[in-house]
Amino acid sequence: MRVVGVDLGGRRIGVAVSDPGRTLASPWGTIERGPDPDAAHEALAELAVQLGADVVVVGLPISMDGRRRRAARAAQAEADALGARLASSGVAVETFDERLTTVSAARALSGAGVRRQERRARIDPAAAAVMLQAWLDGRGRTRG
Repeated sequence: MRVVGVDLGGRRIGVAVSDPGRTLASPWGTIERGPDPDAAHEALAELAVQLGADVVVVGLPISMDGRRRRAARAAQAEADALGARLASSGVAVETFDERLTTVSAARALSGAGVRRQERRARIDPAAAAVMLQAWLDGRGRTRG
């Protein structure tokens, strides 16, 4: 089964997906946020089911000192809402520390020669892939 990684942002949600063997995370794309927060959750839930995922991993922006501040609490609330939406589909929702994923993704894109303007469009799914890959490396392959 696949795993979907989610990097929550204010305007866009970065999405990554694993291969069926849970070895490699790849950027998938973005979901644009609109005025209705439930619409983004519905789009994520539909995508997870469509991709055949059994787990969605939501990045939790824990601060560098380990505290869960406002952004982390908001991400946890979104993960909880997504989990409630996916419960009947049998898809679990977990959170995972996403510290420095955007920095790592930006460096990787820059190192690959991606121009600055194009990096802006690709950073959210790339950050989701960095976070998801860390989850896969840490414990994703032991499940399923």
